[in-house]
Amino acid sequence: MKSTSSERFGAETVADATLDVTADVCPMTFVRTRLALDRLAQGATLLVLAKGAEPLANIPATARAQGHAVLQETRAADGTGRILLRKGG
Repeated sequence: MKSTSSERFGAETVADATLDVTADVCPMTFVRTRLALDRLAQGATLLVLAKGAEPLANIPATARAQGHAVLQETRAADGTGRILLRKGG
């Protein structure tokens, strides 16, 4: 996990940490995302960089199911995406 204090996502939100799972496949994409979320303080944000339809669908769905908030999702034409999560309870 690469920690940042100035990773901007959208016009206003700054992520507390960034995780790049573009080289990983499911289920490791969410395993690594969950471990990164576990290391964050309650309410902190995590920007996840992912690639492929399955991770871009599964990461937000699984995060929501575990009580985290999905603040924003974007997808690019090349199959990559950015998912901004806020750690919940």
